[in-house]
Amino acid sequence: MNDLKDKIILVTGGTGTLGSKLVEALLPHNPKVIRVLSRDESKQHELLEKLGYPRNLRALIGDIRDRTRLERALQDVDILFHAAAMKHVPFCEYNPFEAVQTNIVGSQNVIDAALKNGVKKVVAISTDKVVNPAGVMGVSKLMMEKLFINANHYKGNAKTLFSCVRFGNVTWARGSVLASWKQQAATNGAIKVPSDEMTRFFMTQDEAITLVLEAERLMNGGEIFVFKMPAIKIRDLADMFLEKYFPGKQIGIQALRRRAGEKLHEELVSVNDASGKIFENEKMFVIIPQMQIYGMEAEERRDEYSGYKPAQMTADYSSRTHLSPERMQTLI
Repeated sequence: MNDLKDKIILVTGGTGTLGSKLVEALLPHNPKVIRVLSRDESKQHELLEKLGYPRNLRALIGDIRDRTRLERALQDVDILFHAAAMKHVPFCEYNPFEAVQTNIVGSQNVIDAALKNGVKKVVAISTDKVVNPAGVMGVSKLMMEKLFINANHYKGNAKTLFSCVRFGNVTWARGSVLASWKQQAATNGAIKVPSDEMTRFFMTQDEAITLVLEAERLMNGGEIFVFKMPAIKIRDLADMFLEKYFPGKQIGIQALRRRAGEKLHEELVSVNDASGKIFENEKMFVIIPQMQIYGMEAEERRDEYSGYKPAQMTADYSSRTHLSPERMQTLI
């Protein structure tokens, strides 16, 4: 069933790597209108050029910090995908209140505008850095998750449903290590690697979009959807990258210290998440936070997610324990 057909959809941050990929993926579903909200008019122009100026695409200049602009942009919207955020760890660390203004205050503006306009479904994009966060970016995005999930409890008579998806690193996203390494290798003859022991989860852009659309299809409000991703040591990824894209060339690897706010390992799901309920299939976790349960038995909630079973979480789902270099070879 195509529940996106003939709908009015808005994507905040719709000119970023994931936002623009999502806009492109939505077009074949024949929505009535897709509104793309972002601050960057040049990226709006590039997106329209790339997609061939579809008749049902609207480019809206605006910032989620501006509540009035959001309220106007969300008029008559059925489905909202919230991808706008400050995502770069060092910039958040050295500009903490700017991260708060966008990731927390801006997200609350999105919630309020969605409720005011009677939006039916809201899917917010989160990050694995919210699990046991070490820096400003992770903390601010954790607060974003809490705002969206808990909005389901104070919305009164509003019918709006709020859920989140939680990503790891997305391959070839703007500013990602792979994209940065390609530029560094071509211009400097060396790539920069933060730590021999650092590990990260990775997923492709197509997998990220699949997760977002699956979340929109399954959501009943209050869930956090998490794709099961392979992890790899960044140093091993660097070796793999050079072998694939610069075979036979003398490209150096420059070791760096960890940047402020970065963790050595990331977690996708924590034992704290398990204080609620977690369901899983081969590809995904569905986390039902404790606030969403209200005494509901696991089997009652399981009926809402066909093909999923209760997960048994005995430890954090960590990048340190889920290394899969073989799978990563297919992703880069």
